[in-house]
Amino acid sequence: MRLLNRVLISLAALCAWGLPPTAALAARCGERITLATHGDTRSSYAYGAPAAGQAAQAVLLLLAGGNGHLRLDAQGCPRALTGNSLVRSLPLFQSQGYATALLDAPSDHEGEDGLGGFRTAPEHAQDLGRVITDLRQRSGGLPVWVIGTSRGAISAAHAASRLQGHAAPDGVVLTSPVTAGNPRGSKAWVAQSVFDLPLEAITMPLLVIGHAQDKCLRSPASENARILARVASVRKQLVQVEGGPGRAGLSAVEACEGRSPHGFVEQEAEVAAGIARFIRGGRY
Repeated sequence: MRLLNRVLISLAALCAWGLPPTAALAARCGERITLATHGDTRSSYAYGAPAAGQAAQAVLLLLAGGNGHLRLDAQGCPRALTGNSLVRSLPLFQSQGYATALLDAPSDHEGEDGLGGFRTAPEHAQDLGRVITDLRQRSGGLPVWVIGTSRGAISAAHAASRLQGHAAPDGVVLTSPVTAGNPRGSKAWVAQSVFDLPLEAITMPLLVIGHAQDKCLRSPASENARILARVASVRKQLVQVEGGPGRAGLSAVEACEGRSPHGFVEQEAEVAAGIARFIRGGRY
């Protein structure tokens, strides 16, 4: 009975987005595409089309946070990180007229750490460039924007600062970016943040979104202005979301999870609509 209640609640939430249950569930998955990446590895992403009746305006390459290992199944549905804000927002982006590509970790980073320290490796940027190039070809030359959240923002900033030509994204969005690493952590890679990357090399449009009530120690919204100060983008905007349920009393770990202000819980539609406006050339 408890499982049934959870399913009914999930379907009700999806219907609230304006999609019938079956269509909403399908929109959260997509065609699983697998590419050859660094060395002899392979990387997969789930390609989702815009909502029915809409022509794609651009493709959004979505980079989840945490360890980045979504464990995509054969239908392109994530079996892990399902609470991540970008995973939850898939049907919202598609309803705005965007195709989506939800990227999984490469085959040699499927352990507990997942992408871990690989997020700042040159090979990771090269892999992202291969995916971006594939998305351009698959979509008939549509613009490709990279959106990364939390630790996924490190990957997104890495792609934006390192890649050039057809492999480079047309724009980048960072949500709740990790700006404060932990140099005393048990693993060296937890010290990494977006500030370890050559942000000065970012020239494409940039949108950075934080939440005023984000209590995650790794992503204080007060640090996001430093990102914009370093990038060379002519078009850039900093947004600080407020309101929402808040969820006071979260533990240090819970405050960094998706269903919290860090993941814009219950404000997903607002954030997705603002991102869509920025990509179309307007203000958030």
